[in-house]
Amino acid sequence: MATTVLLITIGLLIVYGIWELYRHRQKLAKIPIRVHVNGTRGKSSVARLIAAGLRASGMRTCCKTTGTLPRMIVPSGTEYPVFRPSRANVIEQVRIVDMAVEFEAEALVIECMALRPNLQWLCENKLVRATHGVITNAREDHLDVMGPTEKDVAWALAGMVPVKTKLFTAERDHLDVFEHASHDRATQLIAITEEDVEQITPLDLAGFMYVEHAENVALALRVCSDLGVDRATALRGMWEAKPDPGAMTAHEMDFFGRKIHFVNGFAANDPESTERIWKMALERYPEVERRVLVVNCRQDRPDRSQQLGQSVTKWPPADYYVLIGTGTYIFAKTATEAGIDPLKLVFAEDLPAPDIFETLLEYSGKTSLIMGIANIGGVGLDVVRYFANRSTQKTFK
Repeated sequence: MATTVLLITIGLLIVYGIWELYRHRQKLAKIPIRVHVNGTRGKSSVARLIAAGLRASGMRTCCKTTGTLPRMIVPSGTEYPVFRPSRANVIEQVRIVDMAVEFEAEALVIECMALRPNLQWLCENKLVRATHGVITNAREDHLDVMGPTEKDVAWALAGMVPVKTKLFTAERDHLDVFEHASHDRATQLIAITEEDVEQITPLDLAGFMYVEHAENVALALRVCSDLGVDRATALRGMWEAKPDPGAMTAHEMDFFGRKIHFVNGFAANDPESTERIWKMALERYPEVERRVLVVNCRQDRPDRSQQLGQSVTKWPPADYYVLIGTGTYIFAKTATEAGIDPLKLVFAEDLPAPDIFETLLEYSGKTSLIMGIANIGGVGLDVVRYFANRSTQKTFK
């Protein structure tokens, strides 16, 4: 009797699963354009840029990002937080598709939220089934899941290459990986070249009130062009779009005779991107008296702390490294072993944003450059808000 009940239960669950899959496929068919965005760096920004370009053309577009804060952007451009009853789960993409159908979206731009290679495939093959795949790049990040090498990260990302459609990418170093995956799935690979990036002029970038990278703009414009949106219309929409909360911004503060320049680089958490932004900041503010890096560590991201700890010795030096968040000892140990002077390390672990601000003041001069790196999550976003609400946002070019 118990065996019979068990078999019936299993059978019903299988039937229910098949019905749910059929229902989801029917919903997907109601959204003619589905853009699935993945990559190590810039995927939230690129998703927002593509969606903004499509909206500017008059196309009813929904967009879902997982970036700093998960957001659902509806055709009017209004943003709503994505409610999560517990931890992030890729199945929430089903709910996003349902919502896009409710808004009668002609296009859905959706950021891939999977890390594990098998889930990358699941998200694309079962949940999104993109008409246009986008992979921004492949960098050293989440090596504990996608590594151990940067090449392995590229192979993991290749799991979401769509079947018999188009894949757009700005990746160059591991383009062979995406060529192989695209050939295997009969998909056309469209790679953004250096020439494409060079066509993004300083005037194009000047339209953004935050720091946007030319590679991201070139990639987004190429996707919009393939969907019939002209360059001028797409760019206008991108300029008007609200950036991700983790977007790179610069703020200037006059605080009781001290001039502080704060740069939000928290979201660029791989060494290559972080070094690039740090050098940009130093070039932008060459005359400051003190240069301070704020490293937001996470206990659950030890590989990221180790990577940055090993890399930071190769960058132009900071006067102080203020360690915030959790698990700061991992960065400290790695950095000192790599050659950083221990006396330059300032521990502010588990402190709230107001106390971190006071700590930064103690190590600032009359003029200072303070830049946040490593992780936007947790106290990183709190620090950004604390500075943003007490300063003037400046164009950082």
